[in-house]
Amino acid sequence: MTSRINNSFTLIPKEKYKRYNRGSSSSFNILDSGSPSMSTFGHFNVLPLEIFQIILKYLSVKDVSMLSMVSKTVNQHIINYISTSSGSKRLLVQNFHNPELLDKNQDSYILEHYRSLGLLFKRCTLLLPTKERLKYIHKKLSEISCFKFNGCAAPMQCVGLSCYGMFLQTLIAGWDEIECHRVYNFLCELTNLSRKMQTVVSSKPGSIHKLELRIRLFCRNVLLDHWTHRSDSAFWLTRILKPWPMVNQARLLYIIFGPISPQNGKVVWKKMIEGPTDESSLKSLADAIKLLYDINSKEWSTDDVISLLDELSVIPREWLLENNAHLLILSGNSICFAFMASKAVNGHAFELAKLTVFLALVCEKELYRMDWAVKMMQNVCKVFNSQVERNNFLQNVASAFACVIMEMLQSIMSGEHDEDNRHFLNLFHLVHAQANFHKEVLYMTMNTVSS
Repeated sequence: MTSRINNSFTLIPKEKYKRYNRGSSSSFNILDSGSPSMSTFGHFNVLPLEIFQIILKYLSVKDVSMLSMVSKTVNQHIINYISTSSGSKRLLVQNFHNPELLDKNQDSYILEHYRSLGLLFKRCTLLLPTKERLKYIHKKLSEISCFKFNGCAAPMQCVGLSCYGMFLQTLIAGWDEIECHRVYNFLCELTNLSRKMQTVVSSKPGSIHKLELRIRLFCRNVLLDHWTHRSDSAFWLTRILKPWPMVNQARLLYIIFGPISPQNGKVVWKKMIEGPTDESSLKSLADAIKLLYDINSKEWSTDDVISLLDELSVIPREWLLENNAHLLILSGNSICFAFMASKAVNGHAFELAKLTVFLALVCEKELYRMDWAVKMMQNVCKVFNSQVERNNFLQNVASAFACVIMEMLQSIMSGEHDEDNRHFLNLFHLVHAQANFHKEVLYMTMNTVSS
């Protein structure tokens, strides 16, 4: 810096050096943005690199990311700053196991920090090819053990993967599908994700519960949960599921979105077969199914989604029909109707009638509108080709109510009830469901006649 200043004065011969002349043009030559020495680094050129890095410490991560776009030289200096021990310590925050963080929402400060850091890396690596960008970023983030697939010893108490997901989502936001395919392939190669998935879908459910949990946390926290647009979430979920046969897709869907134990994170495989479950245990599965159905993608037809539901309902064994009905209700009108219409077209009239009974039961227990179940039955009736088939279906619905009530009654009379009288309460709800269902049918019939 000193030699450059002295040279600027020697370029002006015969001019007397004025020690206190602050107004002379010669005293500002070194700040001339048009001079060759200033063309890339601007006024920062007069600062030693150490001072520049000290200035960076006083800027927010967002401000540093804005500064990185000033010029290539400034960008390179910021990249060098990221590589220093002080820069790395400041930017790669690793306070992932603070208990307070687990109770906060997506706007917690550490998630926001990694959102800003993703923007910084996005801008710093803007001119690099995708492959080189990913390699550089991986090299920097590999210092953080909680960002690795098996890196954290206490994954249930860690927000590390969530921070990684927030960083990744910000980094690749706006990239086209081809580039995002490359990102997914890079992550799969980096984590050996495909082989790990092959291991869990080929094993007995729950036999390798730690690996199931790792796959769930990685897929949810890194790939799926941070997207604001449903189409983006659907894209990444499709990348996870589509390489596999339908039966394995259903298995992975349950691992990623099914109910887990809050204590140890184990996937609760028997939740759907041991007894009626609550809405919270089914909602994530229903949301994932809606995601695949609603995007109108060429990769997921209506038949694909129906087949996925069929496979899901027998994992690990056949579900209680009440849980099937509950999942269909939560999946929305379109999916529920498509599923039931498929049963009607394929001649499964009594199975469809029994499903209708459990739709009514779930509506009664969960305080959903009973007229919804009646209207769904009415719409399904229109799928049948003849009046004879419609009448047969309606007769099956009435018979199914009687059949299910008798099954529950026999179970209670044989002594197969638990301490909290769950079976008796279920029978109580079913009798009320039948009454309210037929009441709505009568209302609908009378309204039709009067009109």
